[in-house]
Amino acid sequence: MSTGLGTAGQAVDAVRRPEPIRVLIVDDHALFRRGLEMVLEEEDDIELVGQASDGAEARERAGESLPDVVLMDIRMPKSTGIDACRAMKEAAPSTKIVMLTISDEEEDLFEAIRAGASGYLLKDIPLDEVAEAVRSVHGGQSLISPAMAGKLLTEFATLARRPDEERVQQVPPPKLTDREMEVLKLVAKGMNNRDIARELFISENTVKNHVRNILEKLQIHSRMEAVMIALRDKLIDIG
Repeated sequence: MSTGLGTAGQAVDAVRRPEPIRVLIVDDHALFRRGLEMVLEEEDDIELVGQASDGAEARERAGESLPDVVLMDIRMPKSTGIDACRAMKEAAPSTKIVMLTISDEEEDLFEAIRAGASGYLLKDIPLDEVAEAVRSVHGGQSLISPAMAGKLLTEFATLARRPDEERVQQVPPPKLTDREMEVLKLVAKGMNNRDIARELFISENTVKNHVRNILEKLQIHSRMEAVMIALRDKLIDIG
């Protein structure tokens, strides 16, 4: 009798419980991969679906496991994380990629954003914060280590101040609707989908649809890259 009730309860629970976030770890250091694995396996809402030791293997594993989020180093043998990021975003645009690296070089940061990364975290991040980073990126946020944020803001400011004559545009910037422009400005201020929804008195799903349309029109893959493109082409001004 009790066994039957338990099975029914488990069945109801299984229906209500959301699918776990599928994560792929990519790093050429086995000990670091093992550390991430141990941390993520403790989380009920996260499922580790694979590991890879270089960019080439990462592309293969991603094709097999179809992860929701990829945690990936930049500097690896055979193929870099940035090259792998570009390939993954072309094959599966919905996959969120977080660069988890020791590199604090500005060029690596900007290249990662251009490649479609949704986050750039330095490896000095406490391991117990990695799971929350996975959840945040999976939920539509962009993440960047505080140590790198200043460099990105400096680049934003430079793009915003650049005179029109210094900008070479091959084609006119895409036309965004008034609402999409409102959403883009709030994204540029670092607001997540929930906060944008509250600010504009619309649903969170509507915000997600606007963000998706913005990325499609700009032909890019991440919110951070959207801000950089918008500032470069004078679509927005965040002061």
